[in-house]
Amino acid sequence: MSHLPDSNPETREPSGGMTIGFIGWLLAGLVVAARSMRHMTDVSATWVARAVEDNEAEFLLALGRAGGGRERDDAEITWVIGGSPIAYHNCVVRADLEPERADAAITESQNLMRTSGVAGSWHVGPSMRPTDLGTRLEAHGFEGGPEPGMAVDLRAVPDVEAPTDVQISRVVTDTGLDAYEQVLSLGFGEGPPEAAWVREMYARIGVGDHVPWRHYVGLAGGDPVACASVFFAAGVAGLYFVCTVPDARRRGIGAAISREALAGTLELGFDVGVLGSSPMGQPMYERLGFLEVCAVNVYEWSPLTPPTTDPT
Repeated sequence: MSHLPDSNPETREPSGGMTIGFIGWLLAGLVVAARSMRHMTDVSATWVARAVEDNEAEFLLALGRAGGGRERDDAEITWVIGGSPIAYHNCVVRADLEPERADAAITESQNLMRTSGVAGSWHVGPSMRPTDLGTRLEAHGFEGGPEPGMAVDLRAVPDVEAPTDVQISRVVTDTGLDAYEQVLSLGFGEGPPEAAWVREMYARIGVGDHVPWRHYVGLAGGDPVACASVFFAAGVAGLYFVCTVPDARRRGIGAAISREALAGTLELGFDVGVLGSSPMGQPMYERLGFLEVCAVNVYEWSPLTPPTTDPT
């Protein structure tokens, strides 16, 4: 399991952003992982499924940390809670719990969500234990379902041409982040609140070559119509926040910006791309060569949810 370099087995106070030490450690890890990937001729299904989990976990932790969330990272559990107005991003991302400890750990996460005044989530991948976590979370009032975890050999992704009126470029300025936010606000997740938060987190983290992120925006006639991000962790390139505004959909723009975002990762030594898909996006990713390798079940809960009977 890949853990953060500044992990502390206790719940930590908000840190507010990525440190230079963290960035240096992560980029050094990327170099090692990229070199090892270039020499791999056969990547096992188990390895790829775990890479999907770990890349998503590090992605969520990085954003939650930038938002000032409280962290816990020990042998039992890893979470970042309180740094976002969005339940998806106040999250438990790893758990290796004895059955007799599972319900207590769920309650502990709910207590922190409650005291932080936020809704939150558990992202339950195939490596998390005990295996009945989903049932236990539902008994505590969480609701959710699966997100397909998908992976692709980046060397085999087909070329995709954007429509002639669409220009795709990397985000390297605040103006680019504004365009990115505009797209997300019109067509992704919880709309403007999530878009504004993501934009602010990216601004805090930075958009240069010194961070393990690459963001892209597509313009049509000068108007933002699509966005996507790539995050490097766990030896793979994770594709996130792929979005096309409703009026520009079904023109191949989402596939084109996804292809553009992934293309640059080969130059950095990454052979495998991963993502967590929505049902709407899965057919597009399959056309790019992505295959489902696992499922990450996302369960959300709000302190405003009426309490259920304590299952213990």
